[in-house]
Amino acid sequence: MKLKNVLIVVKDIEKSKQFYHDLFGLEVLLDNDGNMILTEGLVLQEEKYWTGFLGKEIIPESNSSELYFEESDIEGFVRKLEDYYPEVKFANRLMTHSWGQKVVRFYDPDGNLIEVGTPM
Repeated sequence: MKLKNVLIVVKDIEKSKQFYHDLFGLEVLLDNDGNMILTEGLVLQEEKYWTGFLGKEIIPESNSSELYFEESDIEGFVRKLEDYYPEVKFANRLMTHSWGQKVVRFYDPDGNLIEVGTPM
């Protein structure tokens, strides 16, 4: 068995596509009416379909999972994040863990938690 993708729920798929392209350079591999597969295995699915499948409410900022990216120029990334998306909500601003890794955590427009850290 092999893990193929990670799916996140979004309200506005076009806005989310732009967000993940602007910050991480992700490109669309497949656009299938409310279900979009991006490079690196990220899938965006519109909330209306997801709630229809599950019949349950979506809870933004649930902090139960995160998308993790690595970036060696973390300071440059944070500047880019703040320039492109000044309204972004941070879970924690740029910090350095005791083991030396620098990380920043923030939410995408739909409350999905993202961490960007320097490579270990």
